[in-house]
Amino acid sequence: MNDKVHLDHEHVRDLLTAMLRIRRFEEKCFELYQSEKIRGFMHLYDGEEAVSVGVIEALEPKDAIVATYREHGQALARGIEMNALMAELYGKQEGCCRGRGGSMHVFDRATRFYGGNAIVGGGLPLAVGTALGDKMLGRSAITACFFGDGAVDEGSFHESMNLASLWKLPVLFVCENNLYSMGMALERAEAETHIARKAAGYSVASAAVDGMDVVAVEVAARRAIAQIHATSTPYLLECQTYRFRAHSMFDAQLYRTKPEIETWRKKDPVRQLQAWLEQSGMLHADEITGIEADIAAEVGAAVAFAEAGTWEPVEELERFTIMDRVPQ
Repeated sequence: MNDKVHLDHEHVRDLLTAMLRIRRFEEKCFELYQSEKIRGFMHLYDGEEAVSVGVIEALEPKDAIVATYREHGQALARGIEMNALMAELYGKQEGCCRGRGGSMHVFDRATRFYGGNAIVGGGLPLAVGTALGDKMLGRSAITACFFGDGAVDEGSFHESMNLASLWKLPVLFVCENNLYSMGMALERAEAETHIARKAAGYSVASAAVDGMDVVAVEVAARRAIAQIHATSTPYLLECQTYRFRAHSMFDAQLYRTKPEIETWRKKDPVRQLQAWLEQSGMLHADEITGIEADIAAEVGAAVAFAEAGTWEPVEELERFTIMDRVPQ
């Protein structure tokens, strides 16, 4: 496993493009939600794009991913088509889950993307099971499990870390530490706020990284993955990040101040990378303008695809459910 990052023109362009795709997709989703085109719950990812892009850049197609309900970023970074993702948010049959999953339950078998999971910490034991299955089948794949700092409060975090360590499973636990589990500040919920340190209690290797720096995240992820393959043991990577928007579209965000948000916005992972690339001459302004234009066209096409999609017929509402398997 190669744990090096080669920052050539193609690679840095891919990193910036991947983060911009997530950012522009979700900006459009915000507009569509306001106009009631997208309904239900929706949790946006802007500010955290460097985590999903950096980690998934280090993964291979054979690897599995288990995500949270804030998973649009991981889904796009993994390669789920934007058309299918937008149609899923619309609740259309052309969505990756036929419109049945919506924003919080994105799944795609072809890319080994196993969730979207609406339960806080619910993906952790699923990741352990996925890794166990791969190990029993003799596959060399790892499972990357994304979860927020709020999930660390759950018993499933500790149970999953313990089992993964005991059974020597190839799990990359990725904590997206955005400092707030819904509306609870980290220091008010955790006696030990350095989440990476919690791994020591389960004899699991760990590291913390600046989650606003996509290159730093990719480097840390590659090192973690190389160690997982070398030792056949799990690894906890804490990515220290921040969400710029509220926890969900229904959150009044009374638990943090506007000055705090603006301070973090200065660390915007997209702007930081773009500024560095322009200053270093690795990408020029006209090339970035072209990337933005391509993404705008892709987002527009995804909206048109979703708008033209079809609703699930009422007579098929019990399909894929337990009732679908009950003899009539």
